[in-house]
Amino acid sequence: MLNFSPSCERNQQPIFEQLDKLLVNSRRMLEIGSGSGQHALFFANQFPLLSWQPTELAMNHDALQINLAAGSVGNILAPKVVDVCQPDWGVEPVDVVFTANTLHIMGWAQVKCFFSGVGASLEHGGQLIVYGPFRYAGEYTSASNAEFDMWLQQRDPDSGIRDYSAVNALAESEGLRLTADVTMPANNQLLVWQKSDKGM
Repeated sequence: MLNFSPSCERNQQPIFEQLDKLLVNSRRMLEIGSGSGQHALFFANQFPLLSWQPTELAMNHDALQINLAAGSVGNILAPKVVDVCQPDWGVEPVDVVFTANTLHIMGWAQVKCFFSGVGASLEHGGQLIVYGPFRYAGEYTSASNAEFDMWLQQRDPDSGIRDYSAVNALAESEGLRLTADVTMPANNQLLVWQKSDKGM
């Protein structure tokens, strides 16, 4: 598999145990930042009634397409090229948006674009599910996350582990209300928002 991610392989089962509770009535999933396609292949196979739309940046799209074709899971749609800051993501409205380990890789401007795009793509009552590391009131949840954040910012000053309150403010501006904050293995969180009307 091209661009294989060991961490993605490790976190699949813990994430699945949470998704299994959250996706009972879901039918259309949009994944932002599908990477190698490992999550799409694993989760789509677990949820055969769920139509899974993978996406990636143009520079990563070919590898994703090759991996998905090799996996041959019938409910995975052809991957789309999506830059979160493009005006229109070019996808049909969905009832779930999922992303894993992306917000700390994006610059803050891209994180703002991400939530704006989610607001435009997610149906009323739909869920946004975000997996990854976060800070709370400026504090890291572990020493290893603090070290990881330092490494991220040395590599790219615009990247870094995001503070929950700042991210939640962006979500709320798009009519998203937090419904769950689950502590996950390896010092990660699973945050879940549900879309309601803006200003509620």
